[in-house]
Amino acid sequence: MVLEDPEQPGGKNGIPAVALAVTQSKSARPTVVRKKFAKPPVKVACLACRASRTRCDGQDPCTNCSSRNKSCSYLPSKRGGPRKKKSKPSAAAEPQQDGVEDPTTLPVSSGFDEASGMFGQIDVLSIPGAGLRSLDFPSDVHAMFADLFVPGTENAHGLEPTPSPTNIPSRALVRTYGSEDALLNAYYDFIHNYFPILPPRVDPPAPDRPLDCAGSFTDSPSEQPILIYKPRSPLSLAVSAILALVPHPNDPEPSGPASVIRRRTFAHTYAQLANAAIESDCELHASSTYPSDALTNERPLIDREPFHPQTPVELESLLALLVLSIYEYNQRGNLLKMRYRAGQALAIALDMSLHCLGEEFDEFAEARRRAWWMTYYCVLQGSIVSTTPLAIIANDPQFVTPYPRFSADPDGWSVLLQAQQVLVSATQFIIDLNKCLSTRTNMQYIFERMQQLDAWASSVLAQSNLLPILPQSMACGGEIELTTAQSIRAISRIKLSSAQIKVHRFRAFSDIPIFIKKHCDLTSANSSNAMPSNAAKNSRSQGGISNIGCSCSLEPFQQAPSDNSSSSSSVASDVQQYPFMQGFPYSVQHSAKMCLRASLLISRMFYSLPLPQPLLDECQTQQGLHMLPNQLPRTMPSFACCLMQGSYAMLMIYYKARVERRITPDIGNDTPNPSDRLIEEIRKGLERIIATVTNYAIAFEALDGMRDEIECAYHTAFSQA
Repeated sequence: MVLEDPEQPGGKNGIPAVALAVTQSKSARPTVVRKKFAKPPVKVACLACRASRTRCDGQDPCTNCSSRNKSCSYLPSKRGGPRKKKSKPSAAAEPQQDGVEDPTTLPVSSGFDEASGMFGQIDVLSIPGAGLRSLDFPSDVHAMFADLFVPGTENAHGLEPTPSPTNIPSRALVRTYGSEDALLNAYYDFIHNYFPILPPRVDPPAPDRPLDCAGSFTDSPSEQPILIYKPRSPLSLAVSAILALVPHPNDPEPSGPASVIRRRTFAHTYAQLANAAIESDCELHASSTYPSDALTNERPLIDREPFHPQTPVELESLLALLVLSIYEYNQRGNLLKMRYRAGQALAIALDMSLHCLGEEFDEFAEARRRAWWMTYYCVLQGSIVSTTPLAIIANDPQFVTPYPRFSADPDGWSVLLQAQQVLVSATQFIIDLNKCLSTRTNMQYIFERMQQLDAWASSVLAQSNLLPILPQSMACGGEIELTTAQSIRAISRIKLSSAQIKVHRFRAFSDIPIFIKKHCDLTSANSSNAMPSNAAKNSRSQGGISNIGCSCSLEPFQQAPSDNSSSSSSVASDVQQYPFMQGFPYSVQHSAKMCLRASLLISRMFYSLPLPQPLLDECQTQQGLHMLPNQLPRTMPSFACCLMQGSYAMLMIYYKARVERRITPDIGNDTPNPSDRLIEEIRKGLERIIATVTNYAIAFEALDGMRDEIECAYHTAFSQA
């Protein structure tokens, strides 16, 4: 399910049906109190205010435009619904490696005891595609920006007007490059460590030199850009689409609205050109004039220099589709197109028989292996992020192509692909669990499958923690792709931890009445059963985090009335009330500990992923860059859904830990409460996740929503801590 931006057209009053349900639930949350404005927003804002996301008073002309001597014009909105207040007005922000911003930057709640509202903020984090913003705007989007970003338009922070073209060069400071070699070098600097679709570098690293003269040379950053250099290959075009999203090192205001829109426009232009180039590469030239001849002739060879010397030209369209699949997910927020691009790549790969290669060791063997297994990876990823059935059989016996190899870690690829298989199987387990819970049948299969997946995930996780053993023949060149191999190991642990959360989360939180009501619809089945008075507490934890000790009554959270009765205390019972759920192989406490450990590991592994470290030449060092190397965003977060899973699990356990702390008396002044230690670990874990997603959101706009969802839930939860 794709959570689209509530401003997108479709559904009731221009809101998609899914987004309508989400926005309605948000508007009903009693815990989020927004006090900034005394009056509700106007129904129609002027174009300038709408684009710059500033409050418009609806007058003609409005106060903002009058104060800036701008023409104020209105266009009837084709969008509808409540506008989501962002925590930060800029579309991108600097990474917070050491923490998060002051909690006062977001609205906080003083009513943590309102369980339904608190849970409502946590629960949405587990929905497929949670937090993704969709950038597929209506066709008239360019008209909205036609008169913007001229003298007098305010910047993202609303503090100063954007400098006029007389004060700054009339160019778009977007990260573009002037040759295929420069693009290939930038691919290794910014993409390869997270998404290694190409073999290792052939040439040594070169200084990163994006062009300073590329731009649209117009006042409007949303206009079709003029490309100084047009990449020749579908792959170099797709890579350009990702690189264009990374702020230019000399951009004086990379988070300003003009820069963000310029990057968005350039990236989408490159993506569209890449799609056109893919179509051209796949075209049978005789098909439009002599279709019968086209089917009898062999496919013509592509007359073009390869983008990578050890990658065949015919693979470039396939690899470009893989890059575009991630672009659609992370930048456009379009899960459907993400899966569609991966499906196109799969069709090409199967047509080339890349899935059944032998033990060849020619100069192109590694490229073909990486092309196949990264295609496989992306097809499975589309199923994971959307929680939909697989389009292929994950363990199909026809997939016999050997795994690629990192010289620095011969088993790294094996661990990654096993982790992907575990995660997609855990995702299918969620689908099966929901079906069995809705029908209250076949639970024995769920219990057995849960044990199998838990053992599988634990085994591969243990394998991922083993240090690679380098063969003697590779010891000399072991540093090749060392950073990439370490990054892939971290990504594997992230995926395995997310799989553990999916396997255990229902059991872990099934003692929370609101969780049962929202996920199982079981309230009416046992609404008359009262909870035994002696079932409120478990023994106190003696080891802090190692033992959660939260299988307890949630009486402090029973102030919110349920949908089916005047008091929710009647449903505050252990999952043992439901006979068909009594066979779970793990206790609530064990599953909660598994979720806690997995979520904390996710936060640490995401935070440990390397930042891009492009080489700088002497000229760049002397000029003084506006964008420092340690502020550059990581790229290709195709597994960003794991951030949401980790946040969801930590906030749910925090929910339980707060109850434990309230119902358990203090041991003494000299003995710290284990729940306090647990809450502090959760707080640090959430801060690491927020810092990570903030770093990703510098480049990828669709992840802005993820950051906002997590930050809002974080500040609401810890405002009373």
